Amino acid sequence: MGGVFGVVSKNDCVMDLFFGTDYHSHLGTKRGGMCVYDRAKGFDRAIHNIENAPFRTKFEREVNAMTGIMGIGSISDGEPQPLTVFSRQGHYSIGTVGRINNKEELVQELIDSGARQFMAMSGGDINNTELVAALISTGKDLAAGIRRAQKRIDGSMTILLLTDEGLYAARDLKGRTPLIIGQKEEGYCVASESFSFANLGYAPCKELGPGEIVLMTPEGLTTVQKPADTMRICTFLWTYFGYPPTVYEGKTVEAMRYRNGASIAKNDTVDKAQVDYVAGVPDSGIAHALGYAQASGIPYARPLIKYTPTWPRSFMPQNQKARELIAKMKLIPVPEVIGGKRFILVDDSIVRGTQLRETVTYLKENGADTIHVRSACPPIMFGCKYLNFSRSVSDMDLISRRVIAELEGGPVSDEALQEYVDSSTPRHAAMVERIREIMQFDSLKFQELAEALSAVDIPQCQLCTYCWNGKE
Repeated sequence: MGGVFGVVSKNDCVMDLFFGTDYHSHLGTKRGGMCVYDRAKGFDRAIHNIENAPFRTKFEREVNAMTGIMGIGSISDGEPQPLTVFSRQGHYSIGTVGRINNKEELVQELIDSGARQFMAMSGGDINNTELVAALISTGKDLAAGIRRAQKRIDGSMTILLLTDEGLYAARDLKGRTPLIIGQKEEGYCVASESFSFANLGYAPCKELGPGEIVLMTPEGLTTVQKPADTMRICTFLWTYFGYPPTVYEGKTVEAMRYRNGASIAKNDTVDKAQVDYVAGVPDSGIAHALGYAQASGIPYARPLIKYTPTWPRSFMPQNQKARELIAKMKLIPVPEVIGGKRFILVDDSIVRGTQLRETVTYLKENGADTIHVRSACPPIMFGCKYLNFSRSVSDMDLISRRVIAELEGGPVSDEALQEYVDSSTPRHAAMVERIREIMQFDSLKFQELAEALSAVDIPQCQLCTYCWNGKE
């Protein structure tokens, strides 16, 4: 997915930028970058690969060498960023979060209109952030260029753009990804994740609305584009992506997960007298499981402890076998807790299904008697076309879609697919049962979509549910 952080300050901002960007590391696994602006030195940028080492260790030299009163940082699952750009609008640095579905069309359009070239990354692809910068260059000024870029992009695009005069912060048109502004005496910061600036002394100041653009300087904020009325923020931010203390639209991730877990427990038909413990799959399943345990009265336990000091994130390697191996190596069993016990095991979601199956198999190999799996959200039925969290997941990579293809024995019509989406239908029940059989769970239940949305506790018309039902 990715995350961005920016600072405008009356004093040197490098330490704030360094720690604020680092606090977004849970949102991306490939590259991290920082760019600062100093009135005497101009722009100074650094980008490093963070696949096998934390952001902090890769930027130790830069944090001691860089100086500047304004800066932006990026954590990315894809392209290197932030980039520095020189165009007819001037010299600036840019970082983005989002997805571009009409990339080839936009590139060809720009080349036809006079753009000479685009730099190719390894593998021949074009850097999304470079493409956004090229679109911005077609505007009469930076603000107009940002608006034009966002309107031309099919997908979503949140942008931080740093100039010698200030920092433009622009949330994507439907508000699918958040931008939150913090304030302290020396200036302002802007972040994808609100918790990232709490320890830096900033207080929450403003959450940008859909499509809103703000110009930030150390002296204040200027609204360049007012927010739109329609918002479709990604619900999966609360379910999985967001770090527990983060607040989106006034609702804390951790609190949502407690409510969601309690809702799962309330509607579960399992005989709770036949369960010894509730457990959560580390890390994002834990809060959902705690909510379940509290509501059900079943004790919470940790049969598996996640070892995080040295292992990279389990979904980082492109090779599936490597992902599965790393996922297993990170989870250390506690035999005394596991032996002979019956568990409710709560995970945030089931996507491909491979890692959760390995986890359940691992528990049984270590003596667990029974594993009832509960997913904190409905079956994921569609690869996201708005954010990059599932950019490497085609529909047929999803276990739900593979099972549907097996059950149908051929092409699946849109009408039939919607029956699988609808949890009240026989087709949906058959899909869940087949997933249970393949994954070798003792029982399997998915959270109802309406219950998950209710746990978020903002108007449901403001939430995107595309990955679950194909609707915004």
